[in-house]
Amino acid sequence: MNNLDILELCLRNLLRRRARTILAVSGVIIGTCAIIVMLSIGFGLSDSFQRQVESWGNLRMINVYGGGGGRPGMPGMEERGVINDRTIGQMEKMKGVVAVTPVISEWGTLKIGRVMTHVSIMGVRPEVLEKFNYEVQEGRMLQASDKNAIIFGNMIPHWFYDPNSMMGSSEPTNVITDRLVFAGDPGWRPPGGQNVEIPEFRLRGVGVLAMTGDQADYQAYMKIDDLEKIQEEIRKARGERVHPTATKTYDQAIICVEDLNASTNVSKELRAMDYQTWSPADWIESMREQARMIQGVLGGIGGISLFVAALGITNTMIMSIYERTKEIGVMKVLGANLKDIRKMFLQEAGMIGFIGGAAGVMLSYFLSFLMNTVLSDAIGMALGIYGGAISVIPVWLALASLVFATAIGMIAGFYPAKRAMELSALESLRNE
Repeated sequence: MNNLDILELCLRNLLRRRARTILAVSGVIIGTCAIIVMLSIGFGLSDSFQRQVESWGNLRMINVYGGGGGRPGMPGMEERGVINDRTIGQMEKMKGVVAVTPVISEWGTLKIGRVMTHVSIMGVRPEVLEKFNYEVQEGRMLQASDKNAIIFGNMIPHWFYDPNSMMGSSEPTNVITDRLVFAGDPGWRPPGGQNVEIPEFRLRGVGVLAMTGDQADYQAYMKIDDLEKIQEEIRKARGERVHPTATKTYDQAIICVEDLNASTNVSKELRAMDYQTWSPADWIESMREQARMIQGVLGGIGGISLFVAALGITNTMIMSIYERTKEIGVMKVLGANLKDIRKMFLQEAGMIGFIGGAAGVMLSYFLSFLMNTVLSDAIGMALGIYGGAISVIPVWLALASLVFATAIGMIAGFYPAKRAMELSALESLRNE
């Protein structure tokens, strides 16, 4: 028999026992649908976790901190955990890194005419700000040619107040001006308690960043070279020691990477080099572990349903053998190939799995649609998913489930097919 003859015979046998076939297919539909829907909820949770973490900050940003000043006396280990110009260059060469900037900061008072605020100014390399995907809401981005220029996080213009007035302003202050005056921390006092004249510096505001949702909204940025000069003047006024350029180190660096996977790999590599790192992406992995655990539990529940369906297929095919012993015996007497008999039963079982899997996939998409629309509020509140899809069914999951259901059907039909192949022709005819 050729394959078309076997396929036609399989379809005829399944249609001849419609009730039993429908029951077996229904079991596969329920099992396939249960697995897909359960896993889709896990994918929905994972997407919800990622959106939540993205709201905390840019997933491509890694904050790097010094880890203890190297290991003196150990060749090649002196700069481990140290952030300086040399190690910044090494970070720039790491795989997946897009941009790196050393960071210094200075806390102080910023005045514009009668209004003032306290602000932390971060010194960075201006050419990397755009690579960090920062966008400008007003004015322009900081440029390498700027002198004593400053760009503000989105929230800072709302902080200015008039110290001589009891009423605050509800409107943001226009910070794009050359009337800015910055002074070092006015709350600083030397150990002796004597007064120190705090130097003031003229700055020029050039822009305001668009809302980012992370710490950049609450900081101002300057060229690192300009801020270093300001820091040097402030430290001289305080009588503090000014380190020479040759021994200059930084407390922090910021790295921008290509994607989320690069963030994880670069962070691991930096920690192995004795640096301390923090990134919003660090939360993703722990949340993914939680989502995978939930997916495993939910998928296991669906797997039990599909296992029960496999038992139903096996039972259906075994009963089919008992009912078709004469047919099997006649086929053998007429010289049918034993492999064709086995193929016939395997195809019947596989068709049950395929039909049930296809119907289960379609039912899963329908239930997913209901969960994401009609039932979204109730299910989202129960699962803690807000603002997004509750059920996410990737195409690969639908295709894999269809293949899996078909394979389950064929596996369930293997024993009945083997039994049919080994059935004696004479005993089959005698039993009839």
